[in-house]
Amino acid sequence: MEGISINWLAVIVAALSSFPVGFLWYGPFFGKTWQTHVGLNAEAAARANKGVMFGGAFLLALLQAATFAFFLGPVPFPISAAYGAVTGLCWVGAAFGVQYLFEAKSWQLSLINAGYNTVVFTLIGSIIGAWH
Repeated sequence: MEGISINWLAVIVAALSSFPVGFLWYGPFFGKTWQTHVGLNAEAAARANKGVMFGGAFLLALLQAATFAFFLGPVPFPISAAYGAVTGLCWVGAAFGVQYLFEAKSWQLSLINAGYNTVVFTLIGSIIGAWH
């Protein structure tokens, strides 16, 4: 599309920013509660293929950041951060909420995952907006 310029370095940094947030969010902040609600134990987590898990997570985070940059366009920070927060909470969080209602999953899991995505998309919006 004409007129849309994406700063790919900002997109990569924005994608990578999800990793420290995820480490904290699903580790010391909410890790035990999250594991309980998804039925994951330490042994199962230890058996997971870390290359596939983290490589796939990076590719998906890159897709999220690139697509968000495309939709965001040349919006400056702090408006870009606000758009990120709304995206995480109202699009991703609400989608989880609807899905979890029909899957009979806990509201706590919905809040944990929606909260993570709200923080991550706020950060993605902040990085892309500040660096456009």
